[in-house]
Amino acid sequence: MRSQRKGPFIDEPLMKAITGMNARNEKKIYKTWSRRSTVTPEMVGHTIAVHNGKKFIPVYVTENMVGHKLGEFSPTRTFKGHSAAGAKDKVVTPAGPPPGGGGGGGGGGAAPAAPKAS
Repeated sequence: MRSQRKGPFIDEPLMKAITGMNARNEKKIYKTWSRRSTVTPEMVGHTIAVHNGKKFIPVYVTENMVGHKLGEFSPTRTFKGHSAAGAKDKVVTPAGPPPGGGGGGGGGGAAPAAPKAS
């Protein structure tokens, strides 16, 4: 594939900062807007603050993240949950005759009461 031949994409300032921190053997948080950069083995052990459009999310890079993009670990949307109106649809009612007296006829009203004998 063409992308494998070209190698992973890493923004140049990010790569310089990571190699510089590795050379000085320091671990500090590096802020970046580069969500499109691929995680490389040189980044393992560093904390990179990735911008999600609103704030920087600190991402501690582990070995399992190598090959993925930084943006995958900094979600841009927050799920607030579904509305409470949807919760009442989930309520299970016991099985039984339909409400309203159950009869088959089509009139929709109740049957007339029998006259009392005196």
